[in-house]
Amino acid sequence: MSFDVDVQRRLGDVRVEVRFSASAGLTALYGPSGVGKSSVLNMIAGLLKPDRGRIVVAGQVLFDADAGIDLAPEHRRLGYVFQDGRLFPHLTVRDNLLYGRRLGDVAGPVAFDEIVDILGVGPLLARRPQGLSGGEARRVAIGRALLRHPRALLMDEPLSGVDPARREGVLALIERLRDQLGLPILYVSHDRNEVDRLARSVVEIIPSG
Repeated sequence: MSFDVDVQRRLGDVRVEVRFSASAGLTALYGPSGVGKSSVLNMIAGLLKPDRGRIVVAGQVLFDADAGIDLAPEHRRLGYVFQDGRLFPHLTVRDNLLYGRRLGDVAGPVAFDEIVDILGVGPLLARRPQGLSGGEARRVAIGRALLRHPRALLMDEPLSGVDPARREGVLALIERLRDQLGLPILYVSHDRNEVDRLARSVVEIIPSG
């Protein structure tokens, strides 16, 4: 299994609790806003520690409360595309992408030039994030995550902030990543149409007190 997750975490009045296993392809975490979908990604990425549970990605145990295993985020080899992109405003697009490559600690199957070609960001390399559209910034954020040569890709509402005219282009890009790179993807969304189009499997998260 690409993802084998069983975690629980209390966040204020909400108990985030999820258990699922998923094979290769794109798996969607689906549900309304506020149920903890992003928190699940953060637990998998190592940015939020579960109260209990176990996380295995691509065969490696990243967290196991009973066994005392809790790998640091930089050792989990996961690419993370955040809702807000989080590009460095003082760096060019090229340098934002290369920052992702510097973070990668192993050789990967996809080279810098290939990522630039897949994402179609060649004409943007000299620009800075403040000069990008929402769709362009999202493509750069995806490229930076891919250049870490991750074992899996985490995507948190990647269409957030993308205007309708560019939405189709980002959706088509995610389909291409899913189909051509063979990289396991965990994808958070509250949009059912988006999930139905992209996901090979769906994990529905419901509110829990």
